[in-house]
Amino acid sequence: MSHLLHLLKSHVPRDLTACRAISRISLRTISCTSRRAFGESDTSSVLGKRWKDTADTVVIGGGCVGVSLAYHLAKSGMKDVVLLEKTELTAGSTWHAAGLTTYYHPGINLKKVHYDSIKLYESLEAETGQAVGFHNPGSVRIAATPARVDEMKYQMTRTHWHDTEQYFIGPEKVLELFPLLNIDKVLAGLYTPGDGHIDPYSLTMALAAGARMYGAQIYNPAPVTGLKSTPDGKWDVHTPHGTIRANRIVNASGFWARELGQMIGFDHPTIPVHHQYVVTATVPEVKALKKELAVIRDLEASYYLRQERDGLLFGPYEKMEKMVLQDSWVREGVPPGFGKELFESDLDRIMEHVEMAMEMVPVLKTADIINMVSGPITYTPDLLPMVGPHQGVPNYWTAIGFGYGVIHAGGIGKFLSDWIRNGEPPYDLIECDPNRYGKWADIPFMCAKARESYGFNNVVGYPKEERFEGRPTERTSGVYDLLKGKCSMGFHAGWEQPHWFYKSGDDTGYKPSFRRTNWFGPVGRECKLVMEKVGIIDLTPFGKFRVKGRDSHKLLDRLFANTMPKVGQTNISHMLTPSGKVFAEVTITQLSPGEFMLITGSGSELHDLRWIETEAREGGYDVEITNVTNDIGVLGVAGPNSRAVLQKLTNEDMSDTGYKFLQYKTIELAGVSVQAVRISYTGELGWEIYVDQKNMATVYEAIMEAGKDHGIDNFGAYAMNSLRLEKGFRGWGAEMNCDTNPLEAGLNYFIKLNKPADFIGKAALQEIKAKGLKRKLSYISVDTDDIDPEGNETIWLDDKVVGNTTSGAYSYSSQQSLAFAYLPVELTSVGQKVEVELLGRKYPAMVIPEPLVLTEPTRTRLQKKAKSKAV
Repeated sequence: MSHLLHLLKSHVPRDLTACRAISRISLRTISCTSRRAFGESDTSSVLGKRWKDTADTVVIGGGCVGVSLAYHLAKSGMKDVVLLEKTELTAGSTWHAAGLTTYYHPGINLKKVHYDSIKLYESLEAETGQAVGFHNPGSVRIAATPARVDEMKYQMTRTHWHDTEQYFIGPEKVLELFPLLNIDKVLAGLYTPGDGHIDPYSLTMALAAGARMYGAQIYNPAPVTGLKSTPDGKWDVHTPHGTIRANRIVNASGFWARELGQMIGFDHPTIPVHHQYVVTATVPEVKALKKELAVIRDLEASYYLRQERDGLLFGPYEKMEKMVLQDSWVREGVPPGFGKELFESDLDRIMEHVEMAMEMVPVLKTADIINMVSGPITYTPDLLPMVGPHQGVPNYWTAIGFGYGVIHAGGIGKFLSDWIRNGEPPYDLIECDPNRYGKWADIPFMCAKARESYGFNNVVGYPKEERFEGRPTERTSGVYDLLKGKCSMGFHAGWEQPHWFYKSGDDTGYKPSFRRTNWFGPVGRECKLVMEKVGIIDLTPFGKFRVKGRDSHKLLDRLFANTMPKVGQTNISHMLTPSGKVFAEVTITQLSPGEFMLITGSGSELHDLRWIETEAREGGYDVEITNVTNDIGVLGVAGPNSRAVLQKLTNEDMSDTGYKFLQYKTIELAGVSVQAVRISYTGELGWEIYVDQKNMATVYEAIMEAGKDHGIDNFGAYAMNSLRLEKGFRGWGAEMNCDTNPLEAGLNYFIKLNKPADFIGKAALQEIKAKGLKRKLSYISVDTDDIDPEGNETIWLDDKVVGNTTSGAYSYSSQQSLAFAYLPVELTSVGQKVEVELLGRKYPAMVIPEPLVLTEPTRTRLQKKAKSKAV
C-alpha cells in the first residue's frame, strides 16, 4: 500500500486551519451566539451600525456570490443596497471551497461570466487594499482518450471567437506546465493561461470591503425570519433586528436557498452535495519547482489537482452511485446554526480516483496528508445556477444553485447588477434562468438529476447531449405512451419529445458522437417523408398562454413589435428588450375579440411568461393571463398529403381557399373539438392541432389511421430542425436572442416600426436602423465530410476570426451542410467565401441565397402567379 493510501485510510478529518485562517465553529456555538446576541443586545451594539428601514435592493446571503452582487450594485451607483447574512460572511459553501478559477466553460455565454470574474479578481486587491490570494499559473485539461481529443477540438472552435485565450497542446507542452505527470497516459491537453485559484475567504472579504467602500450596508448576524410581498410589489424583509422595506430582494443564500424560497411558496430545485478534497503536506518535488504548477483536470479519472503552497490539493468527483446527497436538508431543512461545519469524510468513495491520480501523478504515492475536507456544495438538476428574476411574484430574484460559486461570483455579480439597473440582461444567459424549472422538478427528479450531474462532472460533453436520470417527469404528452418505444426521446423543459424514430434494421438508441452518428440516416428518411408524403410530430412541449381582458390588445401591442393578428388569424411576433434585443419569439393567434393564444418554445415558457406578467402588472393593464401549457397537447401534421389526410376526419373545408395560410379555426376532427392553425415549422403544407391532453391519443390514432393510404409516419425534432434550416427559418436561442437585434437577424418583415403603438424597444431599433448595422445574419453552405455544423463554431477568413455560426444541420434535400452565421456586413454578399472550423479543421464555406428550399406557401403563390401570366 502506498504512503498516501495508508494515510487516507488512517486519517481523522480535521478542519482547514492549515489552509485557511478560519477556525471551525461548532453548530452549538453558532446557535448560542445567535440567541445571546438577539436576546440580550440592542441592534446597534450587535451590528455595530444603525439599522436601515428601507432599501432599493436587499441581498440575502453573505457568500461570495451575494457579496459580489452587493459590491457591483454599490459600485455602479446604487447606494441603497443592503446585504443580510445570517451568521458571518463566507459561512456555508464559500469558506471551505477549493477556490479554482478558470476561463473555460463549454457554455458560450458562461465563458463571459468566467472572464468577468477573473478580470475582477486580478484587480480587486489594488482596488480595495484587501489581499485575495489569487494565483494564475494556468490550467490544463488532460485528454487521455481519442474521444477527449475530439471534445477539446470541439471546444476550441467555440472559443476562438471569444476573448478567452485557450490552446490545444501536445503532451510535451502539457509536461512543461505540469512536470510531475506520467506523460505516457496523455494524448493532448486544453491549456488556458490565466486560470488558477483564489482564496475564497479573502476574496469574499475583499468584495465586502469594496461593497462598503461604495456605500452598501452589510448586516450580520441578521437571519431573515420572514418575507412578505406588499400590494405595490415591494418586500418586507423581517429579521430579529427589525424589518426592511425593499424594492426588490435577491436570494443568494446558498444551501439555505430552498428554505428562503419556501417562505414565499417556492420549492427551488437546489440540493446540497457532499464534495471532498485532500490537502497534502509539503511534497519535496513540488517545493523544488521554480514556478507554480498549472492546475490540472484529469477528466477520465474525474479529479482536479493544484498546488497548495508546497503541497498539492486533490479533489475528485465521485461516480453517481457513490456520491452523497444531503437530501435530509431538502426534506427537513438545514440544521439550525449550521454554517462552518464539515461532514465526516468517506474515503471509500474516493479511493478509485486516488489510485488513478497516483498513476498520473506518481509523487502523490508518498505524499503526507494534513487535511481532508468534506463540505456541502449546492447543485441544481443540471448543475447550472439559477440567476435572475423569478416568475410568479414581483421583484424576487435568485442567485442560487452554484456548484462553482467562486468562479461564477464576480461575473454573476456584474451580470445581475447590470440587469437590475438597466431592466434587461446584458447578454443572453437563458441556460441559467431560474424559470427553466417548474413544479415538475420535484424532489425525486431533483435528487436523481443532481446525482447524475455530479457523477457526470467530467464525462465527454457531446453535441445533442441527453441525460436520462429522473425521466420521465410528470410532464408527458397524451401520446407519450404510444411513442416511447419507437423513438429516441429528448428532454425539453420536463417534457419528453421524440428526436427521431426507429425502423427495422436501424441502429437504435442514444449513441452520441462529434460526427454523424446512428440518427443521420433515419432523420433523412423523415425529411423525405415530410417533403414527399405526410408526417406527424408531437409538439406538446410548446409553452402556451391565454391572454384576455379589456386591455389585452393594448398590452400585446406594447409587448410585441408586430401588429396584432385579426380574429381567426395567426402571426409571428417578437418581444424586444428596451435596447432592441430579441427577448422572445411568439406565435400569436386572436381566438375571439380580445382573447389571444400565445405559443412559445418549450425552453422559454416561464421565461416569457414572467416578462409578460411583469409588463401587465407594472403597466396596470386589465388582463387575465393563464398558462395552459400542461393542459393542451399539440400535434403537427405536415407534408403534401396532409390536407387529404385531415379532410377524411372533418367536414371543414381544408382546401387553399377554405383554409388559408395562418388561418385559425375550431373544428371537429375525428369527433373531437380541436383548435387548428394552418402553419408548419417545417415550411411544408401543414397544420398545428391543439387538443386537450385527454383527447390527444384519440386524435393522433385517428390521423394515423386516415393517413395509411397516404404514407403517413412519425417524424421528430431533428428532422424539423433540418427542414426549417432549408427554408431559412430563424430559431430563437440561436439566430436571435438577447445578444442580437431583429434587424441584424433578418427579421425586418415581423418588425413594424411604423405601427402606432410604442412597443418596447422601438426607439432603440429606430436608432440602430439610423446608425446602420455592423453585422448581419448570413446563410452559408459548408463543404464537409462526416461532420456538420451545430452552431457557435468559429468562422475564419485569411486566418482571422470574422464571425460565428448560430445553428447548422445537414440538408437532405440538397445533400449539403447548411448553417446560419453572423458576419460583418462587408462579408455578407452572396458568393463570399469563408471557412468554418469543425473539430480542429477549417472547412470551405460560402454565403448563398436564402432560402435553399422555398416554403410551401411561397411555392404555391409562385405557381399561381406563373399560371396567371401564362393565361
